[in-house]
Amino acid sequence: MNNPEHSNPEKGENDSDKAGEESAESREESLAERSARLEAEAASMYEKQKPEEFNPPDGYDPLDPEPLPEEITQAMEGLANAESAPANSALQEELDAAKDQLARALAEAENTRRRAQKEREDASKFAISKFAKDLLEVSDNLRRALEAFPSDLAEAEPRIQNMIDGIEATERSLLRTFEKNGIVKLEPLDEPFDPNFHEVMFEAPVPGKPAGIVMQVVEAGYLLNERLIRPARVGVTNSDGGEETPPGAADPSTPGGQIDTEA
Repeated sequence: MNNPEHSNPEKGENDSDKAGEESAESREESLAERSARLEAEAASMYEKQKPEEFNPPDGYDPLDPEPLPEEITQAMEGLANAESAPANSALQEELDAAKDQLARALAEAENTRRRAQKEREDASKFAISKFAKDLLEVSDNLRRALEAFPSDLAEAEPRIQNMIDGIEATERSLLRTFEKNGIVKLEPLDEPFDPNFHEVMFEAPVPGKPAGIVMQVVEAGYLLNERLIRPARVGVTNSDGGEETPPGAADPSTPGGQIDTEA
């Protein structure tokens, strides 16, 4: 008796092949369904998380950084101020010190400039001081020569008068030259005695005149650009005249009343 399984081996092989194909088809269908399901889920998630439509404002630049929140900005500013406060204080002190040094340097430079300018002006004004003192003797001799001529002789002899006129013209020319160069003659006759410009040669009482008045000019004084180069040597009235010393006049009999400014 024949066994059906062994009698038809080809049939068994065909059945196994069909079963394998059915299982593969069922497996392929499950993968397709799974892929479709995943795509549907992804589409649903995209729709839920889809961003709203963005309308950029005027002047918008996508490369500009977004501003930080106000709380963070304030915190950062407070931290920067707290850290920079000591440094700013030190810098301010250094700046104040530098300003003070600059102001002192400028003041010193200005003072130096003024001193140099004054020294230059003084050198220009008083450069002829020694030469002027030497010329004073010439002026004195011209005056002595004029005073040496008797008045009656000049009236009696015309040639003597011509000589006197020539000496006077020479003296006037010399005095004009003095004035052009800042030299001024002092003849304080009948003026109050001033120890800054006068030197007392003698004192004498004069009736009707108060003490401290110049009664005679023995030798004229001279100023060079308002600086005394020779005091006027004078005779002064004293208090024996019966009159009081006028206001503003120095009493030559008191200490300090006679000052030799040439010394």
